[in-house]
Amino acid sequence: AHNATELDAAINLALRYDDVVVIEEFVSGREVEVAVLGNEHPETSVPGEIRPGSEFYDYEDKYVTGAAKLVIPAPLSEEATREVRELAAATFLAMRCAGMARVDFFYEESGRGWLLNEVNTIPGFTPGSMYPKLWEASGIAYPDLIDRLVTLALEAHRRRVGFSTEH
Repeated sequence: AHNATELDAAINLALRYDDVVVIEEFVSGREVEVAVLGNEHPETSVPGEIRPGSEFYDYEDKYVTGAAKLVIPAPLSEEATREVRELAAATFLAMRCAGMARVDFFYEESGRGWLLNEVNTIPGFTPGSMYPKLWEASGIAYPDLIDRLVTLALEAHRRRVGFSTEH
């Protein structure tokens, strides 16, 4: 919403579908995503950037018009790249994630720096999705990524329930 009238209309529309409405502050910044892979010692991919084709990155931009552009790797300084990868790994561990996640940030160059947007524990996984594309740009091919995820899942399972070879 650009003003109070638009906000009020949007809230009323949302309330037609649910009795809870979440209102978030608009963040004017770049949207940067990092793929994370691992359990206790996560690895991070090169960061990627989403450049919306319109004012808001929405369903239309992503799936209908294809107007949004994925830029991999994101054009960031070495320091900013290191920071966002460290933040993604720390967030993954703090949220007690396992296997995979995509950690999304906003980057406000004018002051606040990196702002956590969301942790997606089940990111898109088609060959055209950001998660596998980030890993491909980081040197892990799609079939190898699947193998690594299966291995990580088995390791996590063994750790949780124990592993016995007794019959």
